[in-house]
Amino acid sequence: MTHKIRFIMVGGFLGAGKTTTMAQLARHYQNQGLNVGIVTNDQAAGLVDTESLRSQGFHVGEVAGACFCCQFDNLIETVRDLSKADRPDILLAEPVGSCTDLVATVVQPIKQLLGAEFEIAPYTVILKPSHGSKILKNEQKGGFSPKAAYILKKQLEEADAILINRIDELTPEQTEDLTSLVKRDYPEVPILQMSAKLGTGIDQLIELLDQQGDFGRRILDIDYDIYAEGEAELGWLNSSANLSSEEPYALDELLLAIVRNLQVRINEAGFEAAHLKTIGLWEGFFGVANLISNDTEPEVSLPSNCEVKEVDLIVNARVACDPVILEAEAKLAVGEECAKRGITSTFRTSQSFRPGRPEPTHRVSKSV
Repeated sequence: MTHKIRFIMVGGFLGAGKTTTMAQLARHYQNQGLNVGIVTNDQAAGLVDTESLRSQGFHVGEVAGACFCCQFDNLIETVRDLSKADRPDILLAEPVGSCTDLVATVVQPIKQLLGAEFEIAPYTVILKPSHGSKILKNEQKGGFSPKAAYILKKQLEEADAILINRIDELTPEQTEDLTSLVKRDYPEVPILQMSAKLGTGIDQLIELLDQQGDFGRRILDIDYDIYAEGEAELGWLNSSANLSSEEPYALDELLLAIVRNLQVRINEAGFEAAHLKTIGLWEGFFGVANLISNDTEPEVSLPSNCEVKEVDLIVNARVACDPVILEAEAKLAVGEECAKRGITSTFRTSQSFRPGRPEPTHRVSKSV
């Protein structure tokens, strides 16, 4: 009998903490002596998350160009490519943060078409407090439109379990308030509280994911017109550049400054940020800085603690605005912060666009 790959997909809105959670889970399973593969997903190539996970030593494949649901065959091919080197015992899959309806378009097709190769773990969805609290309270002023909020709500609706992340950034009262909101709207769904960054609650998540059973059964009643319009509200940017200087500069300080500069520009223009992320890479080291909403502070999430003369920079930004404007503002932010430090910035690639309408390869209407 062929050994089945344990398929663990962790969803959640942009900036929810999926990549950090993936890294925590991958380390745990590796420490158990298991082979782990990770598949990341984005609307375009050049993903900070992919480079970040690879730089941490994980075996990572990337599905780019559309969501897992629209690139289902590519997802399976990527998993099989990972298997050629060393067949995974555990496959961790991180879908695009603006994607939903994944039970009907990914989980159930895997169960029905490839059940001999994969076993399905509980489908968990991470909730980001900064946007989640506003959306569940219907406080849309200054935030995303109801159509974009619709996506986050649908993500929670199809989950086998909801993970409230970043509890280290909340007071106990704020955590309890958010938990009550989730219980109110999704009373039958188990709720876990965690801090993926600190590792708090990861043991409980692993215990949940190790359960055996018939998971991934919550098929949505979903309006694809609203879903598509909600996704299209977001401007998407993936850019890469080379940054070089004759004098060493502190990489982490520069990455944080770029994110903060872009945050100011976005706030002044009245746009809502879903996620901003930068990574600097060069010959064996890397640093990552990110921002998860207008109302939070940027942070260096993975410090390099290095001074460098040259680095390859990747910028990913997901903002509710015209992607042409987003690209221009991002390039200005990079150029301005580099100029302050005598650094030459040379952009190599840049993709800015709005996501197209989701067109799933498969969509089942009834779970098995």
